[in-house]
Amino acid sequence: MNDIEFVAGISAPLATEYRNAKRYVADVPTQSLLHVRSFAHQLTELLAAPAAVTFDSPNLYNRIEQLNRLRLTDVRVTRALHRLRADGNRGAHPEKYHLQPAQLQQLARKAIRDVLKLVERLYPQLLQQAAPAYRFEEFDALSGHELCFRAVMQDDAEAQYLLGMSFKSRALMARQQEQALTPDDDPLPQQAQHHLQKAAYWFAQAAAADPRALFEHGVALLHGYQGEADVAKGQQLIAQAAQANVVDAMALLGYFYLVGSGDISCNAALAQQYLSAAAAKEHSEAMANLGVLYYQQGDLSSAFMHIKQAAQSGYPHAQYHLSLMLARGEGCEQDPAASEQWLAEAAEQGQLDAMLARARHMLDQESQFGHDMSQAESYLRQVIRYGHSVPAMIELAIALTDGCLGRIDVVEAAAWLTLAKRRANEQERQVIAPLWQSLAEQVERVLPLTQDKEERRSLQRAKALLADSPS
Repeated sequence: MNDIEFVAGISAPLATEYRNAKRYVADVPTQSLLHVRSFAHQLTELLAAPAAVTFDSPNLYNRIEQLNRLRLTDVRVTRALHRLRADGNRGAHPEKYHLQPAQLQQLARKAIRDVLKLVERLYPQLLQQAAPAYRFEEFDALSGHELCFRAVMQDDAEAQYLLGMSFKSRALMARQQEQALTPDDDPLPQQAQHHLQKAAYWFAQAAAADPRALFEHGVALLHGYQGEADVAKGQQLIAQAAQANVVDAMALLGYFYLVGSGDISCNAALAQQYLSAAAAKEHSEAMANLGVLYYQQGDLSSAFMHIKQAAQSGYPHAQYHLSLMLARGEGCEQDPAASEQWLAEAAEQGQLDAMLARARHMLDQESQFGHDMSQAESYLRQVIRYGHSVPAMIELAIALTDGCLGRIDVVEAAAWLTLAKRRANEQERQVIAPLWQSLAEQVERVLPLTQDKEERRSLQRAKALLADSPS
């Protein structure tokens, strides 16, 4: 038997999710990872059934933890399920994890292998017999051609939607790279807009037949994928998709009512209605925004509960805000250790504010989870690259000057201070000024003391960078 037949031995619906996950690895890895997450969700149902367990929550994190508490899964299975859950979350928003297309495809391929390992492990538990031998059939290289054929020749709405999603995910990842701050000034090819135009075309083709495509068509109009934005029409289509129970549409419409956007005014009651509906279907961003709504209303305990649910679902922004609430004791008891743990989790998943905070904690030796200076440096560089953060530039310049990273590099420190000065606001300039002056004085003191040609060249370069006034 092949790998799909092997999974079907446990459950036909499970095999369907696995087949779809495998099918889209090459061309729509985001969709592949979402099927991986659905696979994990269905697997929790199968694991609960023999013990007639009723889950306390629809949230996948909570389900996995409930199975663990009841000892229906061991530590390895629990970790494997959480890994699949996390991979699925990355598939939903790859741009927020700073993933590139090749990395996303690699992640999807690895997730398929992880699914099979988990099925092998659980086969005896679920069927009371040893797992049979099977052969793994390689990923279908023709699946992308099939998708295009269905979209173009058969006018298949699902294929058109999936093509649109493929182009959209490529666009968002390309845009992230295009907007990233790099050491050189060579511009990257402007691929994002090209991909967005293609995505918008396919969403428009499928919108009449597929509510998911209707939502994406609305988003494309809202953000002007093909040129000028049409906010009113875009919001109208998003509202129609929300009425058709498209979870992403309900979450976005709820957000519009939360903050006010375009023709939609703030309306707390409607925000709660749509965000709650999306949160009930495990939409992690909706859970987080529902927490924000309760926070604004002063209901800190409800805010904490929903933000915690979103954090447990793997949403990095919620993990960062949960860390802040735990540190301040908002809606909960103060718990510095738990706060730092969630901060570390958010940083590990690429949340920029969390990465900066973690780097500062490590550099100041305040972290309860170690003082890995190489990790601190990596975080600072990523925050600079993707967030263009002046505070991170300042922190990195200080670290390169005082030697806490294991080396002193006054040239790079001067370069970061120079870039920070160009981008800084008035308050940040006041922080930069004494650092600038101190580094300039340090360079002047060391120059007469060294005869090393390389070191003198570096110091002269730093002196030239610092020649201008810091103000």
